[in-house]
Amino acid sequence: MTQSIEEPWGISVFGAGTVRAEPGLARVQPAVDVLEPSPEEAFRRAGAAVTRLREVLRRHGVPDASVSGSRLALASEYDGHGNGRTLLGYRCQASYSVESEALDELERLIVDMVDAGAHRIDSVEFDVLDRPALRDEARRRAVADARRRAQVYAEAADVRLGPVLHVQDVEAQPLAQFRVARGGGPSSALAPGAVEVTAGVQLGFSLRH
Repeated sequence: MTQSIEEPWGISVFGAGTVRAEPGLARVQPAVDVLEPSPEEAFRRAGAAVTRLREVLRRHGVPDASVSGSRLALASEYDGHGNGRTLLGYRCQASYSVESEALDELERLIVDMVDAGAHRIDSVEFDVLDRPALRDEARRRAVADARRRAQVYAEAADVRLGPVLHVQDVEAQPLAQFRVARGGGPSSALAPGAVEVTAGVQLGFSLRH
């Protein structure tokens, strides 16, 4: 079985580029999560934990602008299903995203947040400070990779590459992550290594004989 190529105008290739850099900041996601018999008690306990959490962040020099969070959310929680279910209580939750450039103090910050009332740490992500500049360098490398691949195909097909006719940006941007299991604390293995900034591109070339 053979396949025909629609619109055979030239050659289209994908290129990828990666730049590795030391992380400059960390994003920590602590969460407050309490279950109490009454809504009033759930709000009270959660609010007190949030207040202590804010105090810890200020003590570590984390500005308010580096903290984004959700409002306290309240929901009733049941055990079982249907007519036989029983009310367990009222769960009050609030999650936050905290950015810090003090990577050497990151483990201490996480421990202090848990001690202050953060009931879990959902994730820890590492990032670079100047991501746009690194992304641009990754894009240049992606273009060079695509051109190299196109040249290999052209030589194998005994043709020459013409001008670039089409450029399509392809986003692929993972972060270096270290995830802390629910109910767990930080460990000495909380080392980010290098953060990878990646870029992808689809290039279309004309061909010459």
